[in-house]
Amino acid sequence: MRGAALLMRSLAECGVEICFANPGTSEMHLVAALDAAPGIRPVLTLQENVASGAADGWGRMMGRPASTLLHLGSGLSNALSNLQNARRAATPIVNIVGDHASYHLANDPPLASDIAALAGVMSAWVHTVPSALQGAAAAVAAVDAANGPPGAIATLIVPADVAWSQVDEADAATAWQATRTPGNSRLGASLPNDASVRASAGRRSSTNGADGAVVERVARALASGESAVILVGGRALRDVELADAARVAAATGARLACPTFTARARRGAGSVSVERLPYFPELVAQWFAGVRHLILVDAPLPVAFFAYPGQSTALLPADCAVHTLATGADDIPAVLDALVTATGASRVEVPRVPRAPMGLPSGPLTPLAVAQTVAALLPAEAIVCDEAITNRFPCLAATVGALPHDWCCLTGGSLGMGMPLSLGAALAAPGRRVLNLQADGSAMYAPQALWSFAREGVDVTTVMLVNRRYRVLDVELQRLQLTGLVRGQSLTDLAVPPIDFVQLARSMGVPASRVDSAEGLARAMSRAFAEPGPQVVEAVMVE
Repeated sequence: MRGAALLMRSLAECGVEICFANPGTSEMHLVAALDAAPGIRPVLTLQENVASGAADGWGRMMGRPASTLLHLGSGLSNALSNLQNARRAATPIVNIVGDHASYHLANDPPLASDIAALAGVMSAWVHTVPSALQGAAAAVAAVDAANGPPGAIATLIVPADVAWSQVDEADAATAWQATRTPGNSRLGASLPNDASVRASAGRRSSTNGADGAVVERVARALASGESAVILVGGRALRDVELADAARVAAATGARLACPTFTARARRGAGSVSVERLPYFPELVAQWFAGVRHLILVDAPLPVAFFAYPGQSTALLPADCAVHTLATGADDIPAVLDALVTATGASRVEVPRVPRAPMGLPSGPLTPLAVAQTVAALLPAEAIVCDEAITNRFPCLAATVGALPHDWCCLTGGSLGMGMPLSLGAALAAPGRRVLNLQADGSAMYAPQALWSFAREGVDVTTVMLVNRRYRVLDVELQRLQLTGLVRGQSLTDLAVPPIDFVQLARSMGVPASRVDSAEGLARAMSRAFAEPGPQVVEAVMVE
């Protein structure tokens, strides 16, 4: 067998089930190797940023990695934008990046680049496979590094000659068996990290249990009677873990909150009640006013997305003590269970969100009307992939008491996530409707995802929120008091020429319709939810 076949078969045996691919000439043997790994589903994407975004969606829903197949450094560069979101979401992903034959690199061919350096920008672990026979160990190590905890991006670079070189079947079997030998089950730390980009990468191979001293210190802070916030993120937002955090908060009088942008959060009726931090830094600072203790559970320290002239970037009071109860590398369930015991919260009832049905609005298609329509019609167990940008806040508020659903956010702030993420989420969770709330400006960063929607027949309903502006930039110009612009204002305007999303979607095989009223949106969404496959609803809004 060829080295490529050994690599792909090993990935499949490690639990990789899907490969989002946009391959090129240097990956042809890797493409052929998918026939040797029937357990891996190949999914063609027409742009690499769709592949990386889809892998993010798959990983967020499945909790284990998808793979991507990318063409050299240029293909990886195209994928970096959505890898930024995946990195911030701690999503497990295994990138497979083809490279020139090792002996050809000295000739400096036109597509040559430093792939390891490019990969290191977003990857926690990078490794160039040195020989065909080492493909098995490399595959195991990559999956191990991606699985963490926490989840991470691992990148395998596969030179073309490594992929096409022959490996004896007996030697391949021996190489694979070696990866299964006790003591070799976690190879991520033993194979070199070519880019040497993260000191934290080596810590991903172990899970730390509850530190009694840390738990006791946090319990004392919560019992002090001083104002406290428990900030939960990442794996602490899963239902069981979040319920334990809520018990502690209810028992001690602390507020329970999550970051503004979360990789995946359980919401709607019956979910654990948790506050979401606001977006703008001055509002976050106001929210934390008077807080004396901040307890972090798999959540980063709150930080503003951007700095503003003359405005402090400090979001916490100067006298607020920060306690890190658990990071993403820790055993979150064990740590929270220990805190429940330490605070005597085991029998405390968990506050749950009540069902709050929303009536359908009528009239012009305002942000509030869109939000109310989404809340009224959202199916049970829907997955919302949110790239609504300025329209996300009304939608989040309106859907608090909607039917149970999962909500996935734009974690890294890199635009072009919504449709690719929806593709991966839908393939990971067949039978669940995916609602892609999509701003029109950011939709144009990865419109090629529509073609993959049609090709794969995914149950994704995209509500295209059309205001024909980069509205978020208008908001920022106002906040910075940069008003009265003429030429500069043209850089936020998408009205001339107008983008016809109905024609765009139909050209890629996705049924589409246009609405400009709340009643029209309700009819179009109801129809889309009732039918299998993808649909686009272009919602022309007024503000």
